[in-house]
Amino acid sequence: MIRFLLVPAVAFFAATAPVRAADKPVRVFVLAGQSNMEGKAPNALLDYQAMDAKTKDLFAHLRKDGKWIVRDDVFIKFLDRKGPLTIGYGSPGRTGAELEFGTAMGDHFDEPVLLIKAAWGGHALYKHFRSPAAGYPAAEVLEKELKQARDRVKQNNEKNKKNDPLPTMDDVKRDYGSSYRKMLAEVKEVRENVAALFPALKGRTLELTGFVWFQGWNDQYGAENEYESNMTHFIKDVRKDLGAPNLPFVIAAMGQNGSKPATGAMLTIQKAQLAMNDVPEFRGNVRTVRTDVLVDKAAEELFPTWRENKEKWDKVGGDFPYHYLGSAIWFNRIGKATGGAMLELLKDRK
Repeated sequence: MIRFLLVPAVAFFAATAPVRAADKPVRVFVLAGQSNMEGKAPNALLDYQAMDAKTKDLFAHLRKDGKWIVRDDVFIKFLDRKGPLTIGYGSPGRTGAELEFGTAMGDHFDEPVLLIKAAWGGHALYKHFRSPAAGYPAAEVLEKELKQARDRVKQNNEKNKKNDPLPTMDDVKRDYGSSYRKMLAEVKEVRENVAALFPALKGRTLELTGFVWFQGWNDQYGAENEYESNMTHFIKDVRKDLGAPNLPFVIAAMGQNGSKPATGAMLTIQKAQLAMNDVPEFRGNVRTVRTDVLVDKAAEELFPTWRENKEKWDKVGGDFPYHYLGSAIWFNRIGKATGGAMLELLKDRK
């Protein structure tokens, strides 16, 4: 029978009795956020840079015999996809930070590792990922949203000669926390169906070991000043709802500014994420890492003229700045940084 222990990782490290290798728990990590947690580095770019003399050394540890390694000790579930960790577990045809993060966890632990990735593009912490303790926004905010929603339906009805029902307040409230609930449902599905999802893990205990958060873009548009409060609630609620007090929690801070200083709402969110390092109850169990300092400068320098230099651009990037330029190097660096931070937190708890 499969068991899922939603307990702090320290419980495992504190064990004193010898444990057989087959009885050691599967190390489970939840990776959550919006499109950048999905992952936006084109697989074709990884293939090219893994063979290019200028960059191949950065990818050598991820390859063997001229092919990408398919791990037999690290598994991943990303919504409707599942399997052993390799490239391609980002958005369709793309890869994200999970590749280097999972590699770091797999290299570190003797026991198997399982990544549960729950990420949806365009979803803000303010709304879709809003956790229970944050409550709903103020009544006047909800009323304004309801009016806007009703106006849209009325205009659509008039334009298309339709008679769709007008939204209600319950309809407005339904989106708040929807992705938070779906994230918990992803964890629940794995807990209840792990043997069917991953036959290689059949009969093994699962132990929730850490959480990684990579998100922020959509909160820039009017919700930036609430981010610090919502992030604090989110961490506490995740730990409560997953039954894991002091669960090691790593945040990849917004860093699309790259080599330039962040400004405006992006800076506000960045500061809010970094502020989690200084919350007294989070010391030693939460770590925020900067992602701007990990910028892929080659992609950054070429981006302004990418349309005129498409052939060159396809060899260094694959998306816009809000997706970290689709840089395989940048996403891999973020995976390494979050992995390193997670291992530091776990070491401190050992």
